[in-house]
Amino acid sequence: MDKKQIAIVGAGIAGLLACKYCLSKGFNPIVFEFESDIGGVWAKTIKTTRLQIPKTMYQFSDYPWPASVTDDFPTQQEMIDYIRSYATHFNLIPHIKLQSRVKGIDYDGPSSNTWSLWNGTGEAFPPEGKWNVTVENAQTATTQVYTVDFVLLCVGRFKDVPSMPQFPAGKGPEVFRGRAMHSMEYAAMDHDKAEEFVKGKKVVVVGFGKSGLDIARECSSINGPEHPCSIVYRHDHWKLSGWFIWGIPLVDIMFSRSTMLSVHKPGEGFLLRLLATLLSPVRWGIMTLVESYAKMTLPLSKFNMVPQHSLAKDISSGLVLNMPDPDNFFDAVDKGSIKLKKSPSFEFYEKGIFISDDNIHIEADIVIFATGFNGVDKLAHMFESRTFRHYIADSPRVPLYRESIHTRIPQLAVIGFSDGLSSLYTSEMNSRWVTALLEGAVKLPSVKDMQKDISRWDEYMKRSSGEYHTRSVLGGIEIWYNDLLCKDMGMNPIRKKGLMANLFEAYGPMDYAQV
Repeated sequence: MDKKQIAIVGAGIAGLLACKYCLSKGFNPIVFEFESDIGGVWAKTIKTTRLQIPKTMYQFSDYPWPASVTDDFPTQQEMIDYIRSYATHFNLIPHIKLQSRVKGIDYDGPSSNTWSLWNGTGEAFPPEGKWNVTVENAQTATTQVYTVDFVLLCVGRFKDVPSMPQFPAGKGPEVFRGRAMHSMEYAAMDHDKAEEFVKGKKVVVVGFGKSGLDIARECSSINGPEHPCSIVYRHDHWKLSGWFIWGIPLVDIMFSRSTMLSVHKPGEGFLLRLLATLLSPVRWGIMTLVESYAKMTLPLSKFNMVPQHSLAKDISSGLVLNMPDPDNFFDAVDKGSIKLKKSPSFEFYEKGIFISDDNIHIEADIVIFATGFNGVDKLAHMFESRTFRHYIADSPRVPLYRESIHTRIPQLAVIGFSDGLSSLYTSEMNSRWVTALLEGAVKLPSVKDMQKDISRWDEYMKRSSGEYHTRSVLGGIEIWYNDLLCKDMGMNPIRKKGLMANLFEAYGPMDYAQV
């Protein structure tokens, strides 16, 4: 029997994992990547970007970090070297077509409107149905259509399609005499060109997430107080000064089974629900302790940066931010190299931006929007079918069973779109589950039951993350999610030896290295 042809869109971490696991199951994967290199968001990023979580929580389960990388928070270059080494080690490169942009995917097969089982049969490969994948080669300017048995979309959420605020007519970037751009453009610059681009310029960064922080620090180190960098942002989120709280590793709080047991989870039974209720005061106390530590070790109150919501909400939303070398950042604020301005909105004028609530004009030569990406729009527009686009984009949160399968889209899975506190960790388990589904080792419930499960997860996301639930972050319940995947795959979800280790030690990628 011929090997099944699997098209994988994207050669970031999720795409490489998908390729590796497809090969391990005997499938024939072909990976399409429109950039000239693998690595996804790590291939083109800001010079000073580092890994935000300890590398032990961000590594491939069967390919640990080399001993030569000694820092717990590797640099962008060390990260991309590690990813390339992984791809080489598992011989993934021959299966990857670089500079190959997928223009659209089109399904040729029966309608899904009357399904009671996914694909009409409950199997990954039904008797009828193929995908036609239209690919444009940037080097040759030619287009080719590939016919495949299954598609894995590994396009990620935080790349390619920028999310930009909307402005009233005459109050947007069109009236600004300087340069307005998205952080994606800045990150894509050669590092030396990026430095030259902002040197001697007044820069305003819109947004105070990871990218906004990195860009502002980079600009302030180049220009100092002579040409300060302003950060304009709407809401404060919790920022931490490191991964140890009074000597206790924060990963043991965020990634331990005991912490997971103290929160309500989608699909939990009566006993787990009761246990979560009984343990909720303990979780509240731990979160309050960490918040107190953050306020004690960082001058959040001094600069009016204390969030009005709990740390637990930011963990659930994936918006908690570790600040490497925080003293350097706050010294820059003290010296005037970085200026902070909190405002719900602003508008442009010819010399910069205007904040009407405070009647403040901030002059600028460059405005950089670190306002994130529209991942849902990117995912939806992979499909040529308007019906499939509607299935993806019509709900506030993309409705995926096990964060992978849309119940009405045939012979296709999504990997790495839903996120976790460690995206590599989440994507690897996601890839293992999907490829087990492809080989028939995982059986899906009925479409009706999958839709009920998706609704339960939607309600959990809304309850835990509030207005940020559409980000589909598993923050705080990665272990619960992995438990479900393990049970589906026939694996024991208890991965450590001993009761205390299972309850109080962090669960990480290496715990899932052995089946």
